[in-house]
Amino acid sequence: MTVTTRARAWMVRRADGMVLGFTDHDATLTFDGIRFRPDHGMSARALVQATGLSVDNSEAEGALSDDAITERDVLAGRWDGAEVRMWEVDWTDVSARRLVFAGSLGEIARSQGAFRAELRGLSEPLNAARGRVFHPRCSARLGDGRCKLALTGETFAIQTEVADIKDGRILRFADFPAYDAGWFERGSLLVLTGSAEGLSATVKNDTALPNGRREIELWQGLGIAPVAGDRIRLVAGCDKRAATCLNKFNNFVNFRGFPHLPSEDWIMAPQAGSRRG
Repeated sequence: MTVTTRARAWMVRRADGMVLGFTDHDATLTFDGIRFRPDHGMSARALVQATGLSVDNSEAEGALSDDAITERDVLAGRWDGAEVRMWEVDWTDVSARRLVFAGSLGEIARSQGAFRAELRGLSEPLNAARGRVFHPRCSARLGDGRCKLALTGETFAIQTEVADIKDGRILRFADFPAYDAGWFERGSLLVLTGSAEGLSATVKNDTALPNGRREIELWQGLGIAPVAGDRIRLVAGCDKRAATCLNKFNNFVNFRGFPHLPSEDWIMAPQAGSRRG
């Protein structure tokens, strides 16, 4: 590969499977079943890669154009964590190429019709905490393989239609089934239809109103707000306490916390646990 025929090509794959390819060459390149367009949808700065397991340091930037990466999708979080691969390629012979980066998109900032995204290398997951946490509250997520609770039927999950929305994060419902007040607090909301389909959020407050109405407040508004008539799925909330696991979910056999651990106050108290002579 000579300098005069060298180009860069990068592929971005979202979690939903959508794939986009870009190149800084002036013509389309095709390899690995991907068309890399000479488009300004995305470009990347020079990579700074260290040996060993340190995190690669780079940025991707580009325009929020309708035919590539749209501001609507960025705001909705659809590009968060997208897979990124970058090659140096000989545009006269695309089989002569070298993979120079593999990782994912990190934090995305937007300004004046453009975006800038952090590129995270393959070693980024090593920064996450590993191992089991010994804590009085449960470490499992409601319904996962360790919790084992089946979120089927309408006891712990429900599908319903939005009647109204306020400030992008307060959703109101009519003819809502009878649930205890606060049943969905700390739970999750998933949009099933409409322009916000696939987006999810965590429930902050769940208020039962008269005449079968319900108000659900989210901790943070969705990037694309649902509208009246959109269908959503609500899952009951879990505060990770042993009493909740037993009384609300009847699932204490799968509780993954340690409710009998002594508190920090007990551990730090003078002569805690000592025998008296």
